[in-house]
Amino acid sequence: MVKFPPQLLLALTLASSVPAAADTLYQTNPQGKRVIIHREAIVVKEDSSTIEYKHFELKERRVVKIRLSRGAQNYTLVTSGPAERAQIVTKWKRFGHTATVTDQAGKTTRLFCVYLDFYPPGGRGSLLESVPARTTLPVLIEGGAADEIEFAKIARIEFLGDRMLLTPRAGQVASARFLMPTDQPAEARFLGISDQYDPASEEVFDFSLPLQQIREIRFE
Repeated sequence: MVKFPPQLLLALTLASSVPAAADTLYQTNPQGKRVIIHREAIVVKEDSSTIEYKHFELKERRVVKIRLSRGAQNYTLVTSGPAERAQIVTKWKRFGHTATVTDQAGKTTRLFCVYLDFYPPGGRGSLLESVPARTTLPVLIEGGAADEIEFAKIARIEFLGDRMLLTPRAGQVASARFLMPTDQPAEARFLGISDQYDPASEEVFDFSLPLQQIREIRFE
């Protein structure tokens, strides 16, 4: 029996689970043939010079935003309506990482397509583009070494001041400290899509909370 890599299996499932919907981006090649550049996307901005759209990034299992410069490229768009866009967001939610977040005040929020990103301290200014967003948790394990743990391998994170307790899906609970992946002053935030997410939003999230304001994260 042939075994397929998990990423390929996810790709095949994504391709077959729901009929094609949302927006499709085409490019006309030198032979005059229209070629699909991206399907199942949501275009959030378009003008004479650029096209911006959201799509599901398979490798990291999160939603990302892409900006294309039109330049001399012959791009065309076939756009969809609100119902088709809502359908594709529902599909994204099925295949992204899902987690329930409890903040320090005790408020609980269920999120989809969750990830970490980095901003200047206090949330002032835009995100730090030099530090990529990720669906891994960079930590320094107490009594051990630095590690970057995939969300898929984590069941629960409890935040206890400047420490955290990590409960893996397999293995023993470990005490760790968050390891900031930059020497720049930065604030790590946990972001995701809630049930109230608007498919027409220019952002790829509608929930954002600094890690220091979180009490617990439970992954599903």
